[in-house]
Order: sequence, then C-alpha cells, then structure tokens
Amino acid sequence: MIISVLYIHHSGVFGGASRSLLELVRAFPEGAVKAHLITQRGKVPGIFRECGVEVIETLGISQFDHTRFGYYRATRYLILLRELAYVPFTIWSMLKARWQWKNIDIVHVNEITNALSILLAKLIFRCPLVVHVRSVQQGEKGGLRKKLVLWLLKKADAVIAIDSTVRNSLPESQSVHIVHNGFNLRQQPLQAKHYATDEFSERPMKVLFVGGLVVMKGILDLVQAAKMCADAHLNVKFFIVGDTPREEGGVKSHLLNALGFSHDVKRYCRDYIAEHQLENLIEFSGFILDIESAYKNADVLCFPSHLNAVGRPVIEAALLRVPSIVAIRDAAEDTMIHQNTGICIVEENAQSLFDAVNYYYSNPVEISRMGELAYQLASENFNISKNSEKVLGIYRDLYESQATK
Repeated sequence: MIISVLYIHHSGVFGGASRSLLELVRAFPEGAVKAHLITQRGKVPGIFRECGVEVIETLGISQFDHTRFGYYRATRYLILLRELAYVPFTIWSMLKARWQWKNIDIVHVNEITNALSILLAKLIFRCPLVVHVRSVQQGEKGGLRKKLVLWLLKKADAVIAIDSTVRNSLPESQSVHIVHNGFNLRQQPLQAKHYATDEFSERPMKVLFVGGLVVMKGILDLVQAAKMCADAHLNVKFFIVGDTPREEGGVKSHLLNALGFSHDVKRYCRDYIAEHQLENLIEFSGFILDIESAYKNADVLCFPSHLNAVGRPVIEAALLRVPSIVAIRDAAEDTMIHQNTGICIVEENAQSLFDAVNYYYSNPVEISRMGELAYQLASENFNISKNSEKVLGIYRDLYESQATK
C-alpha cells in the first residue's frame, strides 16, 4: 500500500523545518509513501526534487502568525498585507496540485501558521489532514487570534507537535501526537574528544552558530559576546554557518528595515567586527548543506535564539556529542537538560552568552561530559527510523479510517 501525501511548506529558505521534513520523507520505508510538495520559490524546491519529490513552487504561501515571537502587534500587523498578496498564489498552487496529482490520500501541512492552506486542503482535496506544529504558540495575547488557531486545529484530523514545549503551548483539550524531529547523520558520530587536561592553550575552543542571520536568532548577541571573549583574552574562535534569508538591497529590503521587520544583520556584524578588530575571532561560512562537517569541528554549539525553544541545530550537534548553549526558559526534559546536556541561559543577551562560553572554557571536562549525555538524550528521542514510523502509523490510521467511510 503506497500512501500519496501532499506536503505544504511555507518557505523557500532551506532551514530547520524544511530539513526536518526532508529527513522525514527520506526515512519512510521504500514504497510506503509517495511524496508531493507545494512550497515557496528558493532553495527548497531544488533540494526536494534532487531527492525524488515532485514539487510545485509558487511565489508565496500565505500565513497567519500567532507564534510566541512572531504574533502580530504594532507595525507587525502590516505583515498581513504581504500574506494577503500571497493568497492568489496559495490558491493557484493548491488548485494546480489537485489537477496535476489526481489521487492525494493525505495532506500534511508543515506548520500551523499556514492557515489558508489548512482551510483550502479540506475544501479542495477532501481527504484527511495532518497539521504539524513546529513553533511555540502565543498563549497570552490576542483573544480572537487564539480562537482562530483553535478553530484551525479542529479542522485537522491529526495534529503533530515536535516536542513537549510546543505541545504545552497548545490547548490541553486538543488531541496531539508528540513526534520529535528525526535526524539522519549519515556518517559515524565522533567519540568524545575533550578531556580535563585540555585547557585550550594550544588551540582555540571552537564555538559554532548555525542559523539564519536574523535578529531573532540571537546573532547580534553572539558577536557582542565574542568581543567579551576577546577582552577577557579567552582563546576562543566563533564559526557562523548561515546567511540572511533574503537578498540584501532593493526597495523591499529597505522598506522592511524602515518598518522594523528586518535589519541588515550581515552589515551590522561586518561593521561591528571591523570596529573591534575581531576578524581573527569570527569566521562566516554562509549556507552549507554538509552541516555535519561543521559540527564535527566544533567544541560547543551556541543557539541563542529569542524564540524560547530548542532548535534543530541543538539536536544535530548532540548526535555528534557536541553540547550546546541555548537561550531558553523552562526547557522540557525531552530536548534539553540544564547542566546535563548543555547550558540554558535565561536572559537573551551577550553577557549571559559570554558567561556560558567562559564556563566551558574554564571547565573543558564539562564539554565531554555534557556532550555524551546530550548524545544519549538525542539518540533516545530523535531516532529517525523510530519517529518516521510514528508518522507513518498516523498516516495509515487516517488512510484506513477514510477507506471505511
């Protein structure tokens, strides 16, 4: 039995959500799932096509954001204008998929923010709908917006949350499957390589950042923390893997900067590094697909995101026995345990980052200890084979229920 699944992904930027979806699709047993994808133009369509997925790409997928970080307030309401502009493209891509792929058994929307896609899927395809919730939802503000999210969840035949933190941001009454993202690091993980005798005197301690160069990812805090390391004469080097999610320059970029929706982060970082003579301390590599090589050269991962969540890089690093520094409050123990699998910092600022980096620098044996514990936790909860089987089980239950109707 081959189940034909249509995936709807909102962004053309190849980031954590799209990488997780790709790993899921690749992990299904051969002949179990026939994957189709609707997504925004960018790197994502080409990468999925290379993996044998049929793709329809469009200018944009309309969203409605009520996540803890991105919820609408003040001038952010103007972002709704962009989402309204994307409505025709969302409708067109869904209708094209219905015409091009005749027999879709299940529609899987890859994030709850794809509100219009959720509604159109029920209307156009009339088949079971899975909604993946990857972001922590805003539970304190926006009564009407919260009701809209609840209404959207009721449209789904199955809801998947990526961890306990995300699940706890959803209503208690909502039936939710917790299925952690799966990870497929194709090379053998390294053995723990740090020892108490290593005081980083002969070589620098290598701190890795993986993510988009945007303010909410904490990159500005990171470069400021790097200066503090230089001032304290720590032998530390920072490696930054990632790039800006959109092209710099142009009218659109300047308008977004003026409204406060976007900042020229790369230019700020370049100017800050030059001003404080940090060129030998910070190295940018841009976007890379071979992310494993970056982790294998790192001592510690720094994930200072302002989203109050454990991101995919933290787990990828853990599977290669690299502990993390994460900006998160009340981390759920299925993803991160403070002073066990890494260090959680409560305050999202450069000083907190510096203190955590300095702790590892002063206590290198902790890198080895926490790296091993992080590996054990990630191996248990983020096993790609086990978690893809959970999702496949959800598909099969929905498929069989639909067949009996």
